[in-house]
Amino acid sequence: MRHHGEDDERDRPAGAGKPPEIWTGRAHNRAQWLLAAGGAACVALGIDLAVASPWTSGLAPLLMAVIGCLAAGLLMLFGTLAFVHVAVRVDEEALEVRCGHIGLPRRRIPLDDVVHADFAPRVTPFQWGGWGYRWRPDKGTAVIVRRGEGLVVRLGDGRIFTVTVDNAETAVRVIRDRLRGVAAGASQA
Repeated sequence: MRHHGEDDERDRPAGAGKPPEIWTGRAHNRAQWLLAAGGAACVALGIDLAVASPWTSGLAPLLMAVIGCLAAGLLMLFGTLAFVHVAVRVDEEALEVRCGHIGLPRRRIPLDDVVHADFAPRVTPFQWGGWGYRWRPDKGTAVIVRRGEGLVVRLGDGRIFTVTVDNAETAVRVIRDRLRGVAAGASQA
């Protein structure tokens, strides 16, 4: 366990030696748990309707209510749990983003495809149309789990990828160091 004040490669300033071999960061959104609870409540209501329903109006309305509650609840539950948190990893080869507790959806971007990395001091769900895995034609693709700082990478094919993550400034420095190292290696060859 790391204690306050101990040196950690992730916390070194950019000019203090070589970048860490692996940089990791996370971001959390505890408000998503409320939406997940709503989804669980819908699932519970669907189960309760199926098991203990006194409906006398027929089987079709009962089935529609049960299936509707279960479907809505499962969509809310799994859709929100996938974006309760995000884990970002930058190593020698790639930027990898994993969402939720099982790591899906997942995006892996080889650093060979990255041409530039930027720090975004304020990314909001409003800018992207909500939380989750987002796409906007004018902005590219994003994983938004909360408002706050984020990492923006521009790819060689013109696409842009944004992710909200704590300590995004350090991630940008690490990626830029990797890109400079690749450029220096290519010019020596």
